[in-house]
Amino acid sequence: MTEEDGARRPSRAERLLGGAAAPSSRPARRPGREAPAAVRRAALVAAVEAALLLGAALVVLWLTLTGSPDSVGRALAEVVYVGLFGGALAVAAAGLRRVAAWSRGPVVALQILLGLFGYSTAFPGQQPLLGIPLIALAVAELYLLMTPEARLAFSDR
Repeated sequence: MTEEDGARRPSRAERLLGGAAAPSSRPARRPGREAPAAVRRAALVAAVEAALLLGAALVVLWLTLTGSPDSVGRALAEVVYVGLFGGALAVAAAGLRRVAAWSRGPVVALQILLGLFGYSTAFPGQQPLLGIPLIALAVAELYLLMTPEARLAFSDR
């Protein structure tokens, strides 16, 4: 149905229910800036740690399923804890890369836990080949997050 001037006359459904919405434009990107080098490196270290933790969870799960652990429940609890820590660290590493304000605290807390775990593995546990790299990664991560450029990046947000 058209009117005499060539304009399209709305149908009864369009008059009652309203016409189709105009296509929306793409949402504007939030103004952001590139993360400083120290924060990018910290995100990389956190991502490597997350991958190692998730790999360790899979190894412990494999050893639990194929071996005969003293307590299957405790072994599965270790798998869950290590997997949760690895997943949390992976999410926080992505947040660090975006310089999200929430990401720095969980990463620092997990680094302290990983450093303590590395110490107890290396010295009382007499497994220095496993514990010392954990300590080194935790120290490197904490150093990168405490550099002035990293602190300024998170204080600006």
